[in-house]
Amino acid sequence: MNNDGGQPYQRDDDYNAEDGQRLGMRNCGASPPVTLLLSPSFQHASHEPSSFSTTSTEDEDLEKSRKMKKHQGRKTNSFAYRVRDHVRMGPKLSEIVKGKLKLGAKIIQKGGRENIFKEVFGEMDGEKLLKASQCYLSTTAGPIAGVLFISTQKVAFCSDRSITLPSPNGHLIRKPYKVVIPTNKIKEAKESENVEKPTQKYIQMVTDDNFEFWFMGFVRYEKALYNLRKALSFVQN
Repeated sequence: MNNDGGQPYQRDDDYNAEDGQRLGMRNCGASPPVTLLLSPSFQHASHEPSSFSTTSTEDEDLEKSRKMKKHQGRKTNSFAYRVRDHVRMGPKLSEIVKGKLKLGAKIIQKGGRENIFKEVFGEMDGEKLLKASQCYLSTTAGPIAGVLFISTQKVAFCSDRSITLPSPNGHLIRKPYKVVIPTNKIKEAKESENVEKPTQKYIQMVTDDNFEFWFMGFVRYEKALYNLRKALSFVQN
């Protein structure tokens, strides 16, 4: 496996916990990603029943509100909405666009995402790439845009653009941020969502040594989740 320039999680003693914590790879807990904690919309809604009866006019207003929410639900589940939501999640639109253009050019140059996966992360005997999804990795420094690769052997993330990281000798260098998690080291993987905005969905992964990773802003969330579960089923079998 190619480890050059990355911060891979391979074995319990290989993962750089200090670097992981700096970028937001927290020890396991029931907490949502940092980007959610900073969002005023991520609050638990009150579901206490009202002690007041509604009039016919209020009933009509409630019905209109229900229909409007239903219409908005269909809209927010559309592909176009998810693409817009994915782009808007980044801290700077210009930086996100540059990263996506650079990624697109690289995909064409390398002949597809599967070739990029092999070049960046290597490929084990019998390993098969199941899905490559554009998303964000949640960190304390903010969400990092990149691609999540899901294979039969590992889950790997590579940022679209280079970010500043400390080198072993203490100097700061710029390089793509990479995370590699073997599927047999994933203790738990589950879906989550913003309670105020159910269309904002997340995937939480917890490793054997209790580090957690949050991925969000998927353009094809259902497909990513399906293939992640498929990858983990190979471990169980």
